[in-house]
Amino acid sequence: QVQLAESGGGLVQPGGSLRLSCIVSGFDFSNWDIKWYRQAPGKEHELVATLWGFNNAPTYADSVQGRFTTSGDKAKNMVYLQMNSLKPEDTAVYYCNARVTGIPYWGQGTQVTVSS
Repeated sequence: QVQLAESGGGLVQPGGSLRLSCIVSGFDFSNWDIKWYRQAPGKEHELVATLWGFNNAPTYADSVQGRFTTSGDKAKNMVYLQMNSLKPEDTAVYYCNARVTGIPYWGQGTQVTVSS
């Protein structure tokens, strides 16, 4: 059974850092793309980062380029989103996502709040 679960969110001051974790189970994520999305109140889901399964190379939205880094640890079945230089506009619920054999799977989300 494919499952994803995020953790690591919280309240942080502007300029601070957080590391989100996504534990995956039921599939080998090195063969599939893992995406990080976020949703701020009243806004659509925004794709933040993708860890591409075919080459394990990440890509990022312009809004987070240079500040966020995603990586995977296959031995731990974990995917991470390191977020640095956080801004108030990064406040959102963050989700990890995988589309396995055409079926999208989502975690439950973790809240990130950037505020002084």
